[in-house]
Amino acid sequence: MSKAYWVTSYRSIKDQTVLAAYSVLATKAIEASGGRFIIRGIAEEVREQGMKERTVVIEFPNFAQAVAAYEAAAYQKALAVLGNAVERDLRIVHAVE
Repeated sequence: MSKAYWVTSYRSIKDQTVLAAYSVLATKAIEASGGRFIIRGIAEEVREQGMKERTVVIEFPNFAQAVAAYEAAAYQKALAVLGNAVERDLRIVHAVE
C-alpha cells in the first residue's frame, strides 16, 4: 500500500486564537492516528496563480488511515473547535509509488 497525504491550503484565517486552539487538539488527534507533519507554514515563495497562504502537509502510512484520521472522534472534536475561523481546502491524496 502506498502512503497518503492530507494537503491543506488556508485561503483565509479569521481568528488566529481559534486556529491555535484547533492546532493543539488536531495535532494530538492526527499523530494518534499515525499522521506525521511534513509541512506546516506559510509559503516562502509562490509561482503561477499561487497565494502566500498557510499550507499543511501530513503523511499517513496509507489512504485508509488518512481517511480514518479525518473521521476519528478526536479530530472531529478539533474541527468543532475550529468552526468557521478559517476558510481552507483539505485534500486526501495517494502518494506516487
